[in-house]
Amino acid sequence: WLAPVLASLGALATNFWVLTATQTVARPLGLALDLLIAVAAAEEMPRNSRAYAVSVLAMASGLGAGIAVMSLPLADLGDGGWRFVYVVALIWLPAAVTATRRLTETPRFEHIVETHHVGDAHIDKRRFAIIAGVAFLANLFIAPASYFQNRYLDDVRGYSAAAISIFTLTTATPASIGFVLGGRLADTAGRRRVLATSIPLATTGLVLSFTFGGVGMWIAAFVGGLLAGIAYPAFSVYRTEMFPTGRRGQAGGLIVASALIGGSLGLLLAGFLVDRGWSYGATMAVLATAQVVTATIVFVTYPETAHKTLEEINPEDA
Repeated sequence: WLAPVLASLGALATNFWVLTATQTVARPLGLALDLLIAVAAAEEMPRNSRAYAVSVLAMASGLGAGIAVMSLPLADLGDGGWRFVYVVALIWLPAAVTATRRLTETPRFEHIVETHHVGDAHIDKRRFAIIAGVAFLANLFIAPASYFQNRYLDDVRGYSAAAISIFTLTTATPASIGFVLGGRLADTAGRRRVLATSIPLATTGLVLSFTFGGVGMWIAAFVGGLLAGIAYPAFSVYRTEMFPTGRRGQAGGLIVASALIGGSLGLLLAGFLVDRGWSYGATMAVLATAQVVTATIVFVTYPETAHKTLEEINPEDA
């Protein structure tokens, strides 16, 4: 309930700082909601369907993001048109009603509550350090690439708000096919292999989308988004699989915090470089080196969790 309501308060902002304050509270609530949905999905799904479930959730999330993108032309209605973009957040209140009425606790969580083992589980420090580190490094590139795309299209390519929406929908929506494909591959061929292959290729495509104009830019953005979609289910499912039921939410929250710190540093570095005359392509290429390190860490240190139950991965839950 709070995420859409607080996000919509941006429409009432009297200045930039009030707008920032409303979204500073609303955005983490939205991220927490994403996190808890992923935890519930991991605990409910069979062992050979967890990554596929993440891919379906990612498609639903992409649809929501698409609606947000489609609201951008409202900003062209006039000086105050940008306020309508924040009002759109209220269309998610029916989802809050549904969740309140129908969403139940997962059997795994109910079991540890009934046996009074909620506080007994612990977070494996090595696992946490590896996964949190990967989240940090990955977001050094992902956050700037996502955030600066609209600015790049506006400043360098001269796109209007409507044209930016068309570009985003045209290149990102078909890439949702990657979610389904990646989820199925992660559940059959294995998570590590999918990540080690798709992360470098996706990063290359996204960097090229900041380098070329015209048709080349559209193709690079589509290919990069498609391959990123293939990587996403395997990348996300590790965050829930690698920790016991009694600490799955806590670990996920700390990993998201690590990703946000990485994203914030990436945004600051990208802004610093662009403001000093670096091209967007060169800036993204520098940040992309973090993705190479990410893929290496995943391939070398991540265990393969495909075809295993959560209790096999976390013996203390057995």
